[in-house]
Amino acid sequence: MDSRGVEISGPKVARAIARGVSVHQSDIDEGLADYPDRAFDYVILSQTLQETRHPRQVLREMVRVGRRVIVAFPNFGHWRVRLSMLFSGRAPRTKLFPYEWYDSPNIHFLTVQDFEELAAAEGLLVERRYFLAGHRKIVAMPNLLAETAVFLVSGK
Repeated sequence: MDSRGVEISGPKVARAIARGVSVHQSDIDEGLADYPDRAFDYVILSQTLQETRHPRQVLREMVRVGRRVIVAFPNFGHWRVRLSMLFSGRAPRTKLFPYEWYDSPNIHFLTVQDFEELAAAEGLLVERRYFLAGHRKIVAMPNLLAETAVFLVSGK
């Protein structure tokens, strides 16, 4: 099995290499241009899409270099996030989103429904969807009840 990572942080790259993981230091917004089409069976982006400057372009590049893409992200449509905003009148702060708005690495706030619409607009085939609240699988109303969404997508 051949695997590679893309990481922007120098210290994190050094730690990964020390553990024997092959890592390319780069910004994911620019980090896939060096890879040819369909270079990998799977490309995984976990808990990072909402932190990228150009999520649509990152997703396009992931689908270009991988036969299948796994994307996991925090669901900003979760009921606790909604209640936090409703009752505090401020940017949400929950266990899942512990940052003050000005310290958050999240620069795009997406929901399950937002990702579904983006996948459709990009002509992606959603092969599987997994929705989680903690360690529980969510089967109904994922846009409201899921804390984390995981999608397996591919190009059509």
